[in-house]
Amino acid sequence: MLTVDFDRLGVGPGSRVIDVGCGAGRHAFQAYRRGADVVAFDQNAQDLAQVDAMFEAMAAAGEAPEYAKAETVRGDALDLPYGDGEFDVVIASEILEHVPADDRAIAELARIVTPGGALAVTVPRWLPERLCWALSDEYHANEGGHVRIYRADELRDKVTAHGLRCVHREFAHALHSPYWWLKCAVGVRDDDNPLVRAYHRLLVWDMMSAPTLTRTAERLLNPLVGKSVALYFTKPAVRR
Repeated sequence: MLTVDFDRLGVGPGSRVIDVGCGAGRHAFQAYRRGADVVAFDQNAQDLAQVDAMFEAMAAAGEAPEYAKAETVRGDALDLPYGDGEFDVVIASEILEHVPADDRAIAELARIVTPGGALAVTVPRWLPERLCWALSDEYHANEGGHVRIYRADELRDKVTAHGLRCVHREFAHALHSPYWWLKCAVGVRDDDNPLVRAYHRLLVWDMMSAPTLTRTAERLLNPLVGKSVALYFTKPAVRR
C-alpha cells in the first residue's frame, strides 16, 4: 500500500532515492522496481534485514532492472550519514509523528535533497488521527508511538522554513480511517474482534483486487477522511 505518488516525484532509471524510516520497505521496493538506486534507511535492524532479503528476492526474480541498485542502511534520522544534496528524491512516510525532535529531522531531510530534487513527506491527517487519540490512549501513548498530531499547514511551514517549496498536497487511504477508529474503540490489540477481522479482510481484498467500486469510493472520500496527508516539496535549483 503506497502513500507516495512516484509519478509525481519522477522516480525512474538512475534516480538516487532514499526512503528514510523505511520500515517494512514498501516505498523502497517501488523505487527499486522503477530502476532507481535506492537506500532503505531505518534504525530497526530487524526490519532492515527483512527489507534486504526482499531486495535480493526481487533481483533474483527479475522484478527490478539489472542496472538498479538497492541497499539498506541503519542509522539515525536526526543525523543522516550523507552529504548535502546527495539524493534526487527523499521520502519520509509516516515517521515524523514518531520523532520528538521533528525540526531536527526535517532539517536533515531537507539538507540531503539535491537542488532541483524532491521531498515527499506523509503523516497521519489531523482529524482521523485526533479521533484515534480520543478513542484510545493505547493507540499513541506507548514506546515509539505517535508523539504529536500535525495540521498539514503546520508541517508545510516547518519544511518550507528550510528553503524548500511546497508544490502539492493530497490525501490517501480513506478506507483505513474507519478501520483504525474501530480498533481504537474495541482495543488496539484486539485483532480477534469479529468486526475488526471482517474489516481487515475487506481491506486486504481491496488492496489485492483493486475493484472499481472501492477505488472510486476511496478517491471520493480521501478529501474528507483520508488517513494520511502527503506533502510534496522541491528544492530550488542553484542559479549561477
